[in-house]
Amino acid sequence: MSDPIEALRDAVLADPENAAFRALGYAPVFTAHPDARIAVIGQAPGRKAQVSGVPFDDASGARLRDWLGVDEETFRDPAAFALVPMDFFYPGRGAGGDLPPRRGFAARWHPPLLALMPRVRLTLLVGSYAQAHYLGPRRRGTLTETVRAHAEYLPFVPLVHPSPLNFRWHARNPWFEADVVPTLRELVAQALGTR
Repeated sequence: MSDPIEALRDAVLADPENAAFRALGYAPVFTAHPDARIAVIGQAPGRKAQVSGVPFDDASGARLRDWLGVDEETFRDPAAFALVPMDFFYPGRGAGGDLPPRRGFAARWHPPLLALMPRVRLTLLVGSYAQAHYLGPRRRGTLTETVRAHAEYLPFVPLVHPSPLNFRWHARNPWFEADVVPTLRELVAQALGTR
């Protein structure tokens, strides 16, 4: 009997819209499991994650795990965390850094993937692209305001991207570490059944 999640991965790879990535030898980068309790919706894999096939395989991932209050083994357990970027392929570089995820990709591929994970209790929206897609007009005027109002969106939790490059944002917004991170850790523990 075939694994529906792997069948979906194969369908993503075979899609003509992904032919350029297929030609580069890229595979779709996401992790998923029918028993996953928490979905982490990120932006798109970086170059390192595309090569390794491991989402959040960088300093951003280490910082995110710290915010969540989990060790790497728990974070990498797909029955605990589904790691689902807005686009499953590294989009390349632009003038200001990595290019954004392609429009329409998440709208096409997220619903069938998330339908295969009925036990997800909490969805973390990492960055503005995930928040725009999942919160739509419910978002506040800025990412900062949306993250600050995180309690309004449960079972979605909007987060700033954990990139070390966001150090200026963190310096200007100490309430994130003081208020959001402890709440986030509690929500994660509840969703995983460890509290």
